[in-house]
Amino acid sequence: MNAQPPMPIPGHIDPVPVARAVQPRADGRVDLVGLARPEIRAALEAAGLDAKQAKLRSKQLWHWIYNRGVTEFTAMTDIAKAMHPWLAEHFVVGRPEVVEAQVSTDGTRKWLLRSDDGQDYEMVFIPDADRGTLCVSSQVGCTLNCRFCHTGTMRLVRNLTASEIVGQVMLARDSLGEWPSQPEGRMLTNIVMMGMGEPLYNFDSVRDALSIVMDGDGLGLSKRRITLSTSGVVPMMARAGEEIGVNLAVSLHAVTKEVRDEIVPLNRKYGIEELLQACADYPGANNARRITFEYVMLRDKNDSDADARELVRLLKAYKLPAKVNLIPFNPWPGAPYECSTPERIRAFSNIVFEGGISAPVRTPRGRDIDAACGQLKTAAEKKSRAELDRQAEEKLAALS
Repeated sequence: MNAQPPMPIPGHIDPVPVARAVQPRADGRVDLVGLARPEIRAALEAAGLDAKQAKLRSKQLWHWIYNRGVTEFTAMTDIAKAMHPWLAEHFVVGRPEVVEAQVSTDGTRKWLLRSDDGQDYEMVFIPDADRGTLCVSSQVGCTLNCRFCHTGTMRLVRNLTASEIVGQVMLARDSLGEWPSQPEGRMLTNIVMMGMGEPLYNFDSVRDALSIVMDGDGLGLSKRRITLSTSGVVPMMARAGEEIGVNLAVSLHAVTKEVRDEIVPLNRKYGIEELLQACADYPGANNARRITFEYVMLRDKNDSDADARELVRLLKAYKLPAKVNLIPFNPWPGAPYECSTPERIRAFSNIVFEGGISAPVRTPRGRDIDAACGQLKTAAEKKSRAELDRQAEEKLAALS
């Protein structure tokens, strides 16, 4: 595939709009995780193998890495023992470093991970009776500064590589004991690109990582079981549908320009109407594959009966095959909002349901380990109250 130019990031919204470049591994080796078959073959040839050998070895490596979950070349029994030291000299089958692993009282697991160049990011696994969902990060930090989101108080450091995105899935499989890869009896059944970062501002890496995750000869998750969430990067949404083809979730959170401008600053660049038209045009969206609209419930901000009725009107006006996830706000230190009351959330949900649109209330998971929606923020980024106040003032100034 031809590399596409990076999407411009709205500078007046983000005080640090340029992601830092990824540094090569300190040991000079190439991580094979995250490479597609042709890329593994090319890497082997670049390291000195002839084309015939590289073709054979790339098939073998793919199987051991993605189907068997093996990380040591010495365990790859159909590759000659004499070749193992050469492979180990030039390559690595990597995993993110686990800095901290926590388990919630409700079974939710959260990992604080560290890259080879010392950058921290998080992932979360949410087990349910009928499924297990892995919430995967796409960036270190985030550029969007959504005011209700703890991750949004971080600076954007850099994009995660395809290797680091796939590596999260591999690590979860390690932890759950799910090798060899098989479609039946898995605990990890679904993936949501809803961790740290905006996936559509790291499009190429997300696309390349998910193509490996969906490959039937490797990790083998169906595209029907993968959901990509965006805050509304409109120019990239059609490409996401065409080149990735997974389910779409949109962080809507408000139904008026005034409120969405405040809590999702990207709305100043791509407004609600433009966003909903992009949803209506999303390839593959239909009643069997509805677009999910995420809506965090903020007390006295976006939770009135009028807001609920306007939400129904907007979704019907654009004839959207839609489902609304109502998310009770998950508090964090220094947050400028409070969660809507249970009674208000119920009333809002009822109005949307009565309008003919499904609007379940999401049960908060992992709150005791800060693993719930909007709470992801690495331990390395914990800040004093004075620093939080200063950042809040900066954001308010940017919004004015």
